[in-house]
Parts: sequence; C-alpha cells; structure tokens
Amino acid sequence: MTPEPNSMARFFGTNGAEESLARLDVDAVPRHVAIIMDGNGRWATKRNLPRLAGHRAGAKAIRETIAASIELGIEVLTIYSFSSENWNRSREEVSGLMTLFVEVLSRELDNLQKMNVRVRVAGRLEGLPRATAAAFENCVENTADNTVLTLVVALNYGGRQEIVDAVRALSQDITAGSMSTEQIDEDAISSRLYTAGLPDPDLLIRTSGELRISNFLLWQIAYSEIVVTDTLWPDFNRVSLLESVIEFQSRNRRFGGR
Repeated sequence: MTPEPNSMARFFGTNGAEESLARLDVDAVPRHVAIIMDGNGRWATKRNLPRLAGHRAGAKAIRETIAASIELGIEVLTIYSFSSENWNRSREEVSGLMTLFVEVLSRELDNLQKMNVRVRVAGRLEGLPRATAAAFENCVENTADNTVLTLVVALNYGGRQEIVDAVRALSQDITAGSMSTEQIDEDAISSRLYTAGLPDPDLLIRTSGELRISNFLLWQIAYSEIVVTDTLWPDFNRVSLLESVIEFQSRNRRFGGR
C-alpha cells in the first residue's frame, strides 16, 4: 500500500520531520523491516532505574514503531524481542520480561486489532513459561485475519537454532519419503524457516550503536541493507524509523552484481 502524503505529513509533522519527509520516496519503501531492539538496559542504567524499567519503555517504542510502519506502508515488521541466549540473564530480569510480555499483549491486543496488525511468532514457544506462550498463542490466533501489517515477534529465537529446526524438518520429510535430497534447494529451506511465506528483510536496523548481528535472521538477511543508529531502543520513535528508511533508500542494492 502506497503511503498517502497528507496523512504522513500529519503523522510525522509534529516531530519536526518536514525535511525528512521531503526526501522520502513513497514508492521505494522497504517491504520488510527487521529491528534488533538494543539498549533497554543502558537506557535504564543512565536513569538509575532497574533494567525492567528499560524494557517497559522499550514496549512503548514498539507501539510507536508499529504505527509508523503502517503509515509508511511497510508490509512486515520483525522485532527481536528475546533471544535464545537471553536465558543467561538474571532470573529476576527474565521472569520480569516474561510477565511483561503477558501484560503488554493483554493491553495491546485491541489496539492491534484496530490497526489491522497480524502477529506471528518466530522461535520456540514450547520453551517459554506457559502463561507467556498462551498469551502469544492467543494474540496470533485473534489477529490471524488482519492484513495491513504483519508483526513478527522473534521470541526465544536464535538464527542458528532456526536453521537447525529447518534441517530437522527437511530430514523428517526425506525420511517420510515426501521429498528427496535432490529436491533440497534454497526455497525448500526458506519454506521451513520460522518466517516461511514472508519476504526477506530489505532493511535491518540495529539500535544502540552496536555492530553485531547477534544471531538474528542469519539466513534471511543475506542481502539486507543494515542501518545502525546510536539511539537506545526506548528513544527510537516514528522519526527514527522514517530516517532509517530514507537511509535505506540512499543505498544502491546490487545483490552481488556490479
């Protein structure tokens, strides 16, 4: 869906984004944007707050980014919410995050419905506390028919883990006789990833200035453009996303060609 200029001016205009909007090519907006949401802990530490306060502030940034994605006409937004390595954090922080997921989903479900957002989960739900998994399952089920934006929540997710799961699925199909090894190609692998059926990310954004991929979408970002911003995730807003999209549009995507 092509963004409507007057609507975008109203949405972004109060944030001093007039110059950025003038540089936006509404016909070249990335279909799929993926975000490594980094910096919640540092945001909280700078304010002498507990880390969970940073995660709560980060949840508000997610709401803002969803709305901005819809306004820009982005079709898929993937957010890195909790990695398979994040279980190594303190028990208090992990427990608080799992409770926060339930709280946010309960509060935001009606809003997601109003915005026509479909929710998908990328990762292993079976490894989560039952209440957290149930909250996500309920959200996925209730938003399944929504069509404006697909929000993919990478949860208990690891890129290597995802590829392992895809290989296991292929092995099971070969053992069952439903496919042969000669039929294994890139499409066969892609169709067994957590993101099956979705376009690969055009743009990967990482906040907080860190220059790492952090085991995120290792297969899918083969040709993604990467934008790194020093902004800590809780401070990321609609204008931050707009400026990242404009940076994306300045790139010459050659996909390995000259």
